[in-house]
Amino acid sequence: MMTTRLLKPLALAAAMLLTGSAAHATTPPGSFSTGNKTFLLNGQPFVVKAAEVHYPRIPRPYWEHRIRMCKALGMNTLCIYVFWNIHEQKEGVFDFSGNNDVAEFCRLAQKNGMYVIVRPGPYVCAEWEMGGLPWWLLKKKDIRLRERDPYFMERVKFFEEKVGEQLAPLTIQNGGPIIMVQVENEYGSYGEDKPYISEIRDCLRGIYGNDLTLFQCDWSSNFWKNGLDDLTWTMNFGTGADIDQQFKRLGEMRPDAPQMCSEFWSGWFDKWGARHETRPAKDMVEGMDQMLSRGISFSLYMTHGGTSFGHWAGANSPGFAPDVTSYDYDAPINEYGQATPKFWELRTMMQKYNNGQQLPSVPKAPMPIVSVPRFELTEFAPLTMSADNVHTASTPLTFEEMDMGWGMAVYTTAELPEIKTKSVLHGDFHDYAQVFIDQQYIGTIDRVRNEKALMLPPISKGQRMTILVEGMGRINFGRAIKDFKGIVGDVTITAESSSYDAVFKPRKWACMPIDDSYETATAAFSNNAKATFGNRGYYRGYFNISKLGDTFLNFEQWGKGQVWVNGHAMGRIWSIGPQQTLYVPGCWLKKGKNEIIVLDIIGPKEPVVWGQTTHELNKLQTEKPNKHNDQSLRPSLSSTTPVRVSGGSSQSEASQDPSVPAGTITASAGNGWQTFKFASPQKGRHLVIECLSTQKDGDRVAIAELYLQGADGRRLSRESWTVRYATSEDDAGNRTGDKAFDLQESTYWQTEKKAALPHLLVIDMGSEQTVTALEYLPRAEQGAPGCMKDFRIYLIEK
Repeated sequence: MMTTRLLKPLALAAAMLLTGSAAHATTPPGSFSTGNKTFLLNGQPFVVKAAEVHYPRIPRPYWEHRIRMCKALGMNTLCIYVFWNIHEQKEGVFDFSGNNDVAEFCRLAQKNGMYVIVRPGPYVCAEWEMGGLPWWLLKKKDIRLRERDPYFMERVKFFEEKVGEQLAPLTIQNGGPIIMVQVENEYGSYGEDKPYISEIRDCLRGIYGNDLTLFQCDWSSNFWKNGLDDLTWTMNFGTGADIDQQFKRLGEMRPDAPQMCSEFWSGWFDKWGARHETRPAKDMVEGMDQMLSRGISFSLYMTHGGTSFGHWAGANSPGFAPDVTSYDYDAPINEYGQATPKFWELRTMMQKYNNGQQLPSVPKAPMPIVSVPRFELTEFAPLTMSADNVHTASTPLTFEEMDMGWGMAVYTTAELPEIKTKSVLHGDFHDYAQVFIDQQYIGTIDRVRNEKALMLPPISKGQRMTILVEGMGRINFGRAIKDFKGIVGDVTITAESSSYDAVFKPRKWACMPIDDSYETATAAFSNNAKATFGNRGYYRGYFNISKLGDTFLNFEQWGKGQVWVNGHAMGRIWSIGPQQTLYVPGCWLKKGKNEIIVLDIIGPKEPVVWGQTTHELNKLQTEKPNKHNDQSLRPSLSSTTPVRVSGGSSQSEASQDPSVPAGTITASAGNGWQTFKFASPQKGRHLVIECLSTQKDGDRVAIAELYLQGADGRRLSRESWTVRYATSEDDAGNRTGDKAFDLQESTYWQTEKKAALPHLLVIDMGSEQTVTALEYLPRAEQGAPGCMKDFRIYLIEK
């Protein structure tokens, strides 16, 4: 294998001839570096005003329009991720063509007077399938992702070399637009491993040379844990954050370094089953104004989010929270490239920092918005078993074991015993399982709801059980990114009786993968097979248009699945919302007849579709509310003793004032983590936080993040945590209890306005744990709104 150190100047020159453009070839070499409290562009002070955009989330014919929209906002730089898994979908097979032509995107940026910051991972997060890592890495079951696992590092270096062949000729030192390259991504939220980070740095140095600026990004709470001395350090934080607080530690450690917010979150991403996320324009604009007035550089994440077409939307954890297809992100430039009210407010502010020159005019949209009359999909092809594609095994095989990355799998066993009473099916199903006995639908096991069991009716010996499992996006954040799909491990059936429980474990399975490719979808219509799963399957229809334009196809009448239009994978649909329409770019349509195929694994109410002129991103149709306010689950604390904490600067027992309840702890005011060490280890399954008062802002409480420390003093895993009960949750603002442990410091649990104290948040940790401390993070905004003052902690069993 060619190593990074073999990319000699002669090879780079040859690559420039292959990948360069006339505009690039005539640009003289330049420089970009970190100076004393400022970046230096060609030796002169420079404030980076970057717009984060992702080229795979934008149809290639629209790339230049989106670039020009960013420039019209006053941006001077584009910031891009390089998604490993879209460029190497099969091991060793690389694709940098079409919508994957990252070099051409960079050349278009330079053509339009924009610089480029490249973030080539290998991990990127971005609410993208597996955080950008390719699924086929999981074919090696014991692989250690984002560590110095030999196989992982071998593949990382090979990928980075291939990206380097595209982009190394386009660095500013070679006359190109690329001014900085990022080393890994937010690693402090994953672990502490400077040797691993150093190896990634060395790999990139060997590809891009010693003169190109390399940088790291992380959160203000952890950036120094993996910070390397020879790299530039940048912070990530969101709209409304206390900017002084975010840069405080960096200023103490590197007082002469330039400051940059490498991800200033303009909005947030949406997940299935939760409300559409928004962030106030006022807070975003004021934060950016504050940074620019101080000469602080930034990248606005996202300036234009775009769309996670096909199967590329990821999922978040703890638990499993898959992201919707739209990556609108409540960004200034919306999903389909048009200016929002946020855009105009931001443009007005940015005009102040444009050196007295008028900002470029806002470009006209490349396509109008058009409607499509209601039409019916009249052709139907069922999901079928294919004898040519069946794997037999004693334990159900995962997608990866069947050499499939995305789609669904059918698992069948006839090895069922006679069970005259009701029984319970148990298993780890990733992600949405539907259970049938002799083709009769029994029920669903939904990983989103943390379900792992299903009640079964009486079973006769010889009956056949079939489990249809759809895989959604792999988890893209935290340690859970090692996310296998399909049935993971054994499936058991527990029959309960008055005297004993009998556990049956079928040991003969037929496993059939069904990938989610357009080729598989079209082939289904030539099989002439009988329907096995009712109206679950593929639907095909056609619509005619006389004028090309973008449109929004409405799928409110459908269940759950995926959509293709003229062979383009448009993305996932799910009736629960909040997204009910799919954005269809006009550049992928044709005048006259257009084909649409819908895979619906639940079955539609009615197989009809229409194209509307407005997006629908905020319409929920969930079976149960998102709030956790079932009074039957509220614990009684009257006979429970609260946890006592030991003394310390960040925590103390309240005074012996008889008006203060026993066991009360007093938190400090302001931002930043606070740790409360327990006087002695405590055991329990449920963590209860009882908030008695706040520092200010009346009765409203907010918690950004909670961690518990185990017997060894390390943070306990939160993967199995769920919210059991909360007295109050601001569901309208997506401030539900799970936000207190969602790995995101900028989101938070918040109670509703006028909800009276005390407030309870009860978290089920999944099993009994030994706990020695609680870590608490207030909101990141200035003054930490809703910060707790007096509160009590309980560890209970039920």
